[in-house]
Amino acid sequence: MTPTLEFIRGLCLIGSCSLLAAVVVIRWLQRTREDVGGLARKLVVTLLVVCFFIGAVLVLRGGEGMVLVPFIAVLVGVVFSFVWTPLIGGWLAGLFTGELDGGNERPEAKPLYSIAKALAARGKFAEAVAEIQAQLGKFPTDYEGQMLLAEIQAKNLNDLMAAETTIQNLCDQPRQSANNVAAALTALADWHLKLARDCAAAGRCLEQIGALFPDSDFSAAAAQRIAQLGDAELVRPPSDRPKYPVPEGIKSYGLRSEPGLIQPRTNRPEEQAAQFVKQLEAHPLDTEAREKLALLYAEHYHRLDLATLQLEQLIAAPNQPPRQVVRWLNLLADLQVHHGGDYAAARATLQQIVDRFPNLAAAELARNRIALLRLETKGQTQTAAVKLGVYEQNPGLKMNPPRYRS
Repeated sequence: MTPTLEFIRGLCLIGSCSLLAAVVVIRWLQRTREDVGGLARKLVVTLLVVCFFIGAVLVLRGGEGMVLVPFIAVLVGVVFSFVWTPLIGGWLAGLFTGELDGGNERPEAKPLYSIAKALAARGKFAEAVAEIQAQLGKFPTDYEGQMLLAEIQAKNLNDLMAAETTIQNLCDQPRQSANNVAAALTALADWHLKLARDCAAAGRCLEQIGALFPDSDFSAAAAQRIAQLGDAELVRPPSDRPKYPVPEGIKSYGLRSEPGLIQPRTNRPEEQAAQFVKQLEAHPLDTEAREKLALLYAEHYHRLDLATLQLEQLIAAPNQPPRQVVRWLNLLADLQVHHGGDYAAARATLQQIVDRFPNLAAAELARNRIALLRLETKGQTQTAAVKLGVYEQNPGLKMNPPRYRS
């Protein structure tokens, strides 16, 4: 082999070894916990020792001095042992202890809000906001930090506009989950109600949940919450609410010869039915009012047909959680047993639980109840129906059931 080819081969070998060593060193620097300056010193010493060894071999090559090469190699090995033994020993030990202490894996970078919370606890809200914003500069989509910032802005700085801006920025982030967005808007609605007593603003926040997630559990829960907001009169400050005269009570009640029984005034069933009908006309998705109306039909008017129709509307409503649907089916079965004694109807209702939710524990409970249903319906008799009041015939049944978005 010519000297030129031998030189080229040696150059390629040195280049390959150097590239491999560089890759190993870079990977090591990325994962090691050692000080970078200390590693740099070790690498410089290693490079000098290697150059000394190669130079010694080249100088002594072909002569009697080659007998000294093994001794020089031993000397180089001793130097390497002092330089690299601690690191190599730690790496070997890490193969066995890495599962316990995490090895050389770097911890996941996370924002720290302990300083901000401590500042807020001491009443330094402006400093807490600055600390949170500094953390959000590094982690701009962090849910916890944005909610903490909005809460301080709303509750402590009395700046609902800034809190709403923070929440809306959170909602505009594409990586935020639906659960986070719905929770943030719900919290904003609560702040509008409790801090500003603004039903309209709270309703807009809840309507935004329905617009963002139209066919989901979040929209159903938001619609129910909107129905429960009530009149703006209820959230006025106590000082701004109208005063209602209270009639004077019975004096010296304990000295009366025939003390009468004082009972609190309760709404008559007719009035309650009218209230529920009015509520459902304004908010057809109010499941609580519809359920109460169904119970009133069955327990007071003994109109199982009207109660069944109301509960069937609830059961057919979309985006309702399974546990709620199961509860309504069980309630309908209860009414069919206790107010109709109809074994076939109750069995068909319970069978719906088994067919619709076969993987839930409620299905097994429904099977057990079906097995004992004849004993449950035994002795139940049909109760005479009570005529509805003159204020409305078939209240709540305009033959226009609530329209649910498909």
